[in-house]
Amino acid sequence: MTLNERVLFLGKFGAIDHSPLKDHARCLNYPKVETTRQGIAPHLTGQTVTRVVVRERRLRWPVSPDLETVLGDQVINAVERRGKYLLLRTEHGSALLHLGMSGSLRLLPQQAPLRKHDHADIDLTSGYTLRLNDPRRFGALLWVPNPPESHPLLRALDRNRWVMISPPLISTSRPAIARRRSNYSS
Repeated sequence: MTLNERVLFLGKFGAIDHSPLKDHARCLNYPKVETTRQGIAPHLTGQTVTRVVVRERRLRWPVSPDLETVLGDQVINAVERRGKYLLLRTEHGSALLHLGMSGSLRLLPQQAPLRKHDHADIDLTSGYTLRLNDPRRFGALLWVPNPPESHPLLRALDRNRWVMISPPLISTSRPAIARRRSNYSS
């Protein structure tokens, strides 16, 4: 692949050089979120949600009052990541999870005792529960009808986060740096 075929994606944490053909190039690298996804995906995929319990609805965005009914009795088809968001995909929509600054997801037996800041449980047919714990309540648990990519939070990842720069602007010379600064000052 030549230099002209490469695209530089600038994101929140600096420059990441990826081929424009690769799907993962559209997401920033969030190791905590990706590690969580890899850890829970094998245990959730193919499982049916038997019950949803929300103990605290006042998270970053209020949890929908009908989340328990729309997510209940759904089969989780896939666990995916879009940037900093996790998607539990079902036939009728997706649960969109955000861990915030201090949130975590734990896969526990359904009888496991509650800890402080355990805000939501998603019980599964396997006898385990996916528990959202977030001391600062900066996380989120939302229901998104299909297709989830149409949700404003996920649409914003493609529209607002990525800036493409042509290779001639990538230079350490003073005129190139000045051009880059003037392009982003507005």
